[in-house]
Amino acid sequence: MLNVKFITLGTLKEGYLREAAAEYEKRLGGFCRFEMVQLKEERLSDQPSGSEIKSALDKESAKIFAEIPSRAYVVAMCVEGKQCSSEELAEKLDEVSQRTSDVCFIIGSSFGLSDAVKQRADMRLSVSKLTFPHQLMRVILLEAVYRAFNIQKGTKYHK
Repeated sequence: MLNVKFITLGTLKEGYLREAAAEYEKRLGGFCRFEMVQLKEERLSDQPSGSEIKSALDKESAKIFAEIPSRAYVVAMCVEGKQCSSEELAEKLDEVSQRTSDVCFIIGSSFGLSDAVKQRADMRLSVSKLTFPHQLMRVILLEAVYRAFNIQKGTKYHK
């Protein structure tokens, strides 16, 4: 069984997002060993400079790297990432499961991920050209991974 770990920056503040995330986390338990890691975002001023943002992203990347298992396949969620269909994500997860037992999906803070994290990633993934709040992105990605496992198993969830 595949170990799937979400490494995220920040906590879900709204109750409806926490409830949705909890539901998908529970559902994923039937397909994989799932773990959610929520790391603390670095504090920034109201109007941070480019160097302040870079410094914060670098500090966050150190926390992220500490959570990645050594042989994990790493998927960084970023706007410049590749978009794929649900079927393609299912195929990718199946392919990855043949090579390793650990997959990490990384969702950065509102300023994204450091270049170091993106370079470490085996795959850069984007779900859309649209911009979503990073908290909502967590729920969207949970659903996408759950759907991918359902496609692999041939359930009726994916139509």
